[in-house]
Amino acid sequence: MEQAIKILIVEDNVIIADDMQSMLEEIGYEIVDNVIVYEQAIEVLKSQQVDLVLIDIILASDKTGIDLGKHIRENYDIPFIFVTSNSDRATVENAKTVKPNGYLVKPFEQQDLYTSIEIALSNFIYGKQAATKDSKVGGDESEDNVAMSNSILKDSIFVKKQHLYYRIQFGDIHFIKADNVYLEVNTADKKFLVRSPLKDYLEKLPKNKFYRAHKSYIVNVDHIDAINSKDIMINNTLIPISKDFKEFIISAMNS
Repeated sequence: MEQAIKILIVEDNVIIADDMQSMLEEIGYEIVDNVIVYEQAIEVLKSQQVDLVLIDIILASDKTGIDLGKHIRENYDIPFIFVTSNSDRATVENAKTVKPNGYLVKPFEQQDLYTSIEIALSNFIYGKQAATKDSKVGGDESEDNVAMSNSILKDSIFVKKQHLYYRIQFGDIHFIKADNVYLEVNTADKKFLVRSPLKDYLEKLPKNKFYRAHKSYIVNVDHIDAINSKDIMINNTLIPISKDFKEFIISAMNS
């Protein structure tokens, strides 16, 4: 099933931290933890799944938020945003050295927080997508395809639905159907639209589970419920299959 983006808050003002948590949970994000010092944040990052970190620059410890940003940049492939009362040139220049994905000045409203997070996530994901294209020359894919709203992270993939990015475990994807310029990513009870060529999307998925069963379909073989000479059934949906895929499945069943 899909999972909301998991956010770690690092803020030494408990009132502000609790207010941020309420704002984020109301929007639909999940708060992994709400901590006040560098050392606590390090422990959470070690033990929990975190998709994005909101960091106050001045913390109740010798280590600052900039130190934490440096640690994240060196050890984790996740975005972080500085949330601070300080917008003077020296602080901003110091913050820039660790390349944050956003910089939000207090006080702020819920919409400001939401906008900063969405832009940070979008830019982070775009950067990962663009990096995979750097080695490819030519082609006729549009920038929209390069910046499609999904990105791989460990054993799952981010997919955007309405105004939030959701994490979907690979094992929860049943099949993917091509529909014009979009793909329809199907889980047990949800559908997500993604702008991407089917071939490119297949390259992002585990090769031992996902196969192109037909020119318009990618399937997760773990979810095949039945098969005949022309189709397979996944979650009560009949999916046409190619001759090659039929032979592959029958061979796999007999092995």
